[in-house]
Amino acid sequence: MHAPDENTPPSRSVTTRLIGPWEHRHLHAVMAARFAGGGFQLGIGLVLFSLGRQAGTAAERRKRYRLAAWFLVPAALNFTGGLLDLTAARSLQPGALGRGSAGGGS
Repeated sequence: MHAPDENTPPSRSVTTRLIGPWEHRHLHAVMAARFAGGGFQLGIGLVLFSLGRQAGTAAERRKRYRLAAWFLVPAALNFTGGLLDLTAARSLQPGALGRGSAGGGS
């Protein structure tokens, strides 16, 4: 059986392993960008979806629904990525993001 030694790195959670090193260092900025981008895409997708409901012919309706899906699917993926970042940020200990110690002393 393999015994752990002193050179073994500490185990990381699954969410921490899925996030790249640059994203991990700038976790809150990446999270905010994903939520903002997802919200923007969601807004465009919903507008296109409502325009598709008002379309006159079935061909126009399908075209607008397809275009709406083109924005709604990445919006869902951006929100999922933002939630993954949020989960990783909450699992970190205070001060682990490079903001100094949790005690607040200068």
